[in-house]
Amino acid sequence: MVAAEIGRGDGPHPVDRHVGVRIRMRRKEMGVSQERLAEALGITFQQVQKYERGANRVSASKLWEIAAALKTPVAYFYDGLGDQEALAAQRDAAQEFMLSAEGIELMSAFPRISEPAVRRKIVELVRVVADEI
Repeated sequence: MVAAEIGRGDGPHPVDRHVGVRIRMRRKEMGVSQERLAEALGITFQQVQKYERGANRVSASKLWEIAAALKTPVAYFYDGLGDQEALAAQRDAAQEFMLSAEGIELMSAFPRISEPAVRRKIVELVRVVADEI
């Protein structure tokens, strides 16, 4: 399979989605609104929304600016990308979860739980509930 064919179907390319998800995750971690990030970048908040959904690709220079605004290295936005087959498989429930309001809320709250045993119990609870559905 040619690299250009990977992830070519309906919707955004998996790399663009991954970068967008990472932008949103970092923005939420920092407590920055889409409006505030857009203002720092000199763009509209709608453009930030499009970046986060992967609907619009982020140019290298704009990604550099986003990294600076969110106080993180550019490489952060590519963390977690695997080989080409894994990249194509990234259109899965995990990314949909990370794009949902509930997913963002859980991702921001979970790290604030300092007790490892409590964190483990929450993971077990979610697994049991998910298995019952």
